[in-house]
Amino acid sequence: MREDRAIERRAFLGVIGATGLMATSAPGLFADEQVGQTVAAKTSESLLAEFYKTLDQQQRTAICFPWDHQDPQRGLLRTFVANNWNIVPQEINSDFYSEDQRDLIRLLFESVIHPDWHARYYQQLEDDAGGFGNEQSLAIFGDPTSSQFEMVMTGRHMTLRVDGDSTPHMAFGGPIFYGHAPEFNEGAKHLDNVFWEQAVLANNLYQMLDGKQRTAALLPSTPREQAVAFRGLKEPIPGLPLSELSTDQHEHVQKVLQKLIEPYRQSDRDEVVRCLQSQGGLNSCRIAFYKDQDIGEDGVWDNWRLEGPSFVWHFRGSPHVHVWVNVSESADVALNA
Repeated sequence: MREDRAIERRAFLGVIGATGLMATSAPGLFADEQVGQTVAAKTSESLLAEFYKTLDQQQRTAICFPWDHQDPQRGLLRTFVANNWNIVPQEINSDFYSEDQRDLIRLLFESVIHPDWHARYYQQLEDDAGGFGNEQSLAIFGDPTSSQFEMVMTGRHMTLRVDGDSTPHMAFGGPIFYGHAPEFNEGAKHLDNVFWEQAVLANNLYQMLDGKQRTAALLPSTPREQAVAFRGLKEPIPGLPLSELSTDQHEHVQKVLQKLIEPYRQSDRDEVVRCLQSQGGLNSCRIAFYKDQDIGEDGVWDNWRLEGPSFVWHFRGSPHVHVWVNVSESADVALNA
């Protein structure tokens, strides 16, 4: 990965220790088998609890908040999401944290991302922020040693969460964001964008549609990308109903869903699927492609959205990739997104 393997080994053995390890469904976080198996035994939640215990009072005052902390500009801070922001001013790569704490934060980050995606996420961070920890910060809400807590990690093109199911009806613990800009104004092929393969797979589905289906799926204008609040069962959802797909088309849209959740740890993948099933599965969703902002005017739709009553995955590929995600069991679960 990078030159920090020795640091990670020391950080894990020195700060965390090798006892009381909990099982996880994501095997092998590192290429090094011995360290990889040990780190894989820790969940994101247990790593967060260990990190929380290392914080002194000054650090806790700065980055730790009550569960329902309200921010004057952002409202309920725990549920806020944006494409480029710092939840607190203390960056991960600053002297605010000790070296051991920064190493532990890196392990926590890697535990949230599926091992197959570590290298790609590190590439995104290198391109967008000059590396992990730069222009990134985190905050903790509640007490990670109790039953109600959430960690929110933010930065350019990133909002990630660890909540230990403190918000049991929400996937990821609330809305998340990911993106990448190897170049601010990307070309039609989005070279080197680590997330563009998701759009390629979605556009392959568009190519499978017949004329009537394409008419329903292709809309003239991209909605505001931040507009990912749930429509629920009463408000109509634009686009092509997935319930009208043929068997082979439906199999392909399942592949699209799997590609969307692929970057995340298994427990978060499973939570997305459970939330989707609770609202009727993919058959309750619609897919829309947007004709405007078509880079290169090549008919490969850069902007598209998969949406259900309480499921929104909005992919904006122009001028570079922004993806907004909001998934719940029910639209009645209200979080500001």
